Amino acid sequence: MRVEKRTYCHDKLRGVRMSNKKPILEVRGLLKSIDSGTHRVEILRGIDFAIERGQFVAIMGPSGSGKSTLLGLLAGLDTPSGGEVVLDGQQIQNIAEDDMALLRGRKIGFVFQLYQLVPMLTAEENVLLPLDLAGDGFAGAARARELLDRVGLADRVDHYPVQLSGGEQQRVALARAFVGQPPLVLADEPTGNLDSENGKHVLDMLVELNHTEHTTLVLVTHDRELAARADRLITLHDGRVASDELLV
Repeated sequence: MRVEKRTYCHDKLRGVRMSNKKPILEVRGLLKSIDSGTHRVEILRGIDFAIERGQFVAIMGPSGSGKSTLLGLLAGLDTPSGGEVVLDGQQIQNIAEDDMALLRGRKIGFVFQLYQLVPMLTAEENVLLPLDLAGDGFAGAARARELLDRVGLADRVDHYPVQLSGGEQQRVALARAFVGQPPLVLADEPTGNLDSENGKHVLDMLVELNHTEHTTLVLVTHDRELAARADRLITLHDGRVASDELLV
């Protein structure tokens, strides 16, 4: 595999990055700090990048580099100390929480390391949850079953999380992330709680769904083998972008 390093200038990050495609996600001068009581801790120190529609981007970096903080800001789950996050042309850092929740429901799918399934809901009901919250659950039943079939769980639709293995639970989570056909899927260490065999199966399914559903995937991982499957690798160090590479 050949790795091509590219440097993106600030002007390109503010508009079109290396093509005429409109970015689905733009990060401009992003800052995040917290007050520890005795001093201020700088977590993100001015992050800039833009992500094109359809790209699969992996984000890596050592513990404490700001990966999880960055993902939370991209999802609108936290507020930056400075800078901007622009999702599909809309700045999200100052949106009211109710409006942000609606925007997340329409625009973003999530895959978490620990699955985050609702214990009292079946596999199908868990997949339908984003559509139920948006008021589209009834119309989405066929879509939920289609996705569960695609991740190999057609015979598990009525099973509860406790009746499923870890790999099966994560496959339910994959189906849930894609059920609303969001333009952006954010994944936080999606194979980190699985053994190597199950992790490979989940990754294969995630990559396949991302391709066939024509979404943009941003994935945080410590796994270099997983990151090598991406189109692009952003590496963070001490709250800054240390490198930004196209993988070809």
